[in-house]
Amino acid sequence: MASEGCGCAELTARLEAVSSQLADQINTRVGKEMIGKDRVMDADKLLEGFMLKPMNCPHHIKIFASQPHSYRDLPVRLAEFGTVYRWEQSGELNGLTRVRGFTQDDAHLFCTEEQVAAEILGCLSLVKIVLTTLGMADYRVRVGLRDPDSTKFTGDPEKWDKAENACREAAKTLGVPFTEEPGEAAFYGPKIDFVIKDVIGREWQLGTVQVDYNLPIRFDLSYIGADNQPHVPVMIHRAPFGSMERFCGVLIEHFAGDFPVWLAPEQIRLVPISDKVADYGKNLLTQLRAAGLRATLDEHSDKLGAKIRRAELEKIPYTLVLGAKEAEAQSVSVRSRAKGDEGVIPFAQYLERVKQEVATRALPEKKVAAAPVQK
Repeated sequence: MASEGCGCAELTARLEAVSSQLADQINTRVGKEMIGKDRVMDADKLLEGFMLKPMNCPHHIKIFASQPHSYRDLPVRLAEFGTVYRWEQSGELNGLTRVRGFTQDDAHLFCTEEQVAAEILGCLSLVKIVLTTLGMADYRVRVGLRDPDSTKFTGDPEKWDKAENACREAAKTLGVPFTEEPGEAAFYGPKIDFVIKDVIGREWQLGTVQVDYNLPIRFDLSYIGADNQPHVPVMIHRAPFGSMERFCGVLIEHFAGDFPVWLAPEQIRLVPISDKVADYGKNLLTQLRAAGLRATLDEHSDKLGAKIRRAELEKIPYTLVLGAKEAEAQSVSVRSRAKGDEGVIPFAQYLERVKQEVATRALPEKKVAAAPVQK
């Protein structure tokens, strides 16, 4: 087409255009003109092709619509880690926190109107579990509402009122202050956002829950109710992490790279004092890995102080120093990022301790500054 003189603007217009029949169907379904005449083209000018996916919603909708549903089937919950693409302006790109291709932990819940409140509460509970587990306590909750004066938002005002009230009532159950912000809703429905503050005070929107009465209408979704008649389901969009790239970027800064043992890429570093205890170190390494722990053995010929220093700089949660006495007593000298030198303890006791920390996803205790020496 380029050889025929078709420019980028015309190519884009033909890709985004629809037939008059499809435009009429959608406009009739939603009761207003959603697709203007400027997007309608003759069938012989339309182009079919593949485009980068900006969101996961339509694909989950098509999965729901691929088979009939009864009210007994609802709620139907579909989830995936799906990669999507947004053409962010070059000046807005910023490391992991603002990218053009990112992965969302996306889920879409299709339910009846009576199930909306319970489903929203379940979604909010999931987001709180994520934030609590990671020790992210510095956040605020934002209820995004439509701006009545804006043309950005689609759908029946009565449906919007129901969705906004459902979000308000759900936000009240969180036990934290929340703000209502007109104009911050998605174009299809209101939402509840968790806005996290990072270590330098910047705010990032991470987890989100959105209530949607409009897309099910636009995609002609239905289920058979108890009255044996078709009804339109309500759709809830849920993403506890939001963008995984952004979440990881904020998480790295939140812990300053000093991850708790269950989250650290390398959990334990074994440091033998000399080659004489190398076999003991290899034996412990085998036991640690058999327990599902991520451990390594530092076999470099450096001095002990250099090995310990390297583990500290790499922010390994635990450094286990091994000498002849430790090998004889089947023990380890423990140094942790949280407490420093913890002394010598039996290896079996240490192994149970660290397995418990991983199982409970324990957060490290902050180091206590030494008290000033009194003269």
